[in-house]
Amino acid sequence: MLPKLARFKGMALDLLFPQWCIGCGVEGSFLCQVCRRSLPRINPPICPRCGKPQSSEQLCPGCVEWSATIDGIRSPFRFEGVIREAVHQLKYRNLRAIVSSLAELLDDYLRTLTIPVDVLVPVPLHRKRLRERGYNQSLLLAKGLGKLSGLPLVDNCLIRQTNTPPQARTSTVEERRDNVVGIFSCRDACLRDKQVLLIDDVATSGATLDACAASLKASGAISVWALVLAREV
Repeated sequence: MLPKLARFKGMALDLLFPQWCIGCGVEGSFLCQVCRRSLPRINPPICPRCGKPQSSEQLCPGCVEWSATIDGIRSPFRFEGVIREAVHQLKYRNLRAIVSSLAELLDDYLRTLTIPVDVLVPVPLHRKRLRERGYNQSLLLAKGLGKLSGLPLVDNCLIRQTNTPPQARTSTVEERRDNVVGIFSCRDACLRDKQVLLIDDVATSGATLDACAASLKASGAISVWALVLAREV
């Protein structure tokens, strides 16, 4: 009876609160099939570290000069168009119902990758920011991806101990990296000897993800990769 009740509940919610595509406005889902197919994908070749598209599979000039700790960042989409609107709807307009659609996109992409993963870890918010927003969008995405992929989720180890200004308010890569130095820590060694996949919504310079990786590796993680929904290129 429970699966039937769940289906009836879903049908009732769809009738009371119909979903509209955030890209074209058609009724039925938050991301219709037409808009999904038109999402701005990142195609190879890409930089093996930061994941930005380029003309070869060698390290890009920025990564050659970057003493990064993270093993690599991967993303299926450029941060523009419909996917940018989707992230904004989730992050700033409380559209948490869109998480299932976005998690499906992450899961589809993850299945095409050959990176080592034992466990999913969302990029944490500082407790003050979490109180203000009411939820961590990265945790919601990680939970959705965990359900689809079957990968375990650990969300109580990596913490953000300093409430720094949002990265969007910094103007240079150097400022973004300085802004996040030493702001993350691990509560314990529960991720020791684990291959960690960090989950976040957007990557810009990669500074936040790298700061997370530094803390995780200092606590014994074997490798740290990052999967984000979209990235600025």
